[in-house]
Amino acid sequence: MKRYYVIIGNFGSGKTELALNMAFEAAAEGQKVTLVDIDVINPYFRSTERKAELEAAGIRLISPNFTSSGVEVPSIPPEIFSVFSDNSDLVIFDVGGDPVGSIAMGQYYGYFKELENFEVWYVINCRRPLSSGAAENLEMIEKITGVSRLKVTGILNNTNLAHETTVRDLLDGVGITREVSERSGLPVIGTVGTPEILEAFLKEAAERGIPEDLIGKPFPIERYMHRDWGRYTESGL
Repeated sequence: MKRYYVIIGNFGSGKTELALNMAFEAAAEGQKVTLVDIDVINPYFRSTERKAELEAAGIRLISPNFTSSGVEVPSIPPEIFSVFSDNSDLVIFDVGGDPVGSIAMGQYYGYFKELENFEVWYVINCRRPLSSGAAENLEMIEKITGVSRLKVTGILNNTNLAHETTVRDLLDGVGITREVSERSGLPVIGTVGTPEILEAFLKEAAERGIPEDLIGKPFPIERYMHRDWGRYTESGL
């Protein structure tokens, strides 16, 4: 059955990393994947920056018009409507990181409400100023839900400091995701991290007796959006 995922979260939450990793993993398994970059707010760190790699993996990418062209006001292409009737196995929406960015999703509400296999995941990174506590994340979820009319179905702990991330960061994220989950009634879908950090976290969590429902599914990821000289010289920003 065709699956749809909408990945949302505040600036720096890591939603784009998660969206990219989900797309690449599914494509590697032979699935037909469409990734919709619907971030019309943040001109940096968007899925479209990895266009060449996505296309090489056989992933269809739909991007805002004028993205990466120097024009500061991108717009959503009509092509996006095709994802509700094409033959993709998996469609992932990488949505702008605040309520303003999520407004763009509201116009597709009529299509989403008819879907059977549809998830909206909110990504938490409590190392970012605007999402460092449960109250900020709950407020953000409420605002995003209000403007997009899409109900969040689960939350993920992706607490990180990019290449400086430690196990301590993910452990601290457990406390925030626990409170958000308890106060919102939303389940913890998973915990996200690079393989080595995630492995160490899971070991520590088991030793501490952290319940599995506060961890969810482990999502090991590669960091595609970091700025490094090697990637820049090979394929640009």
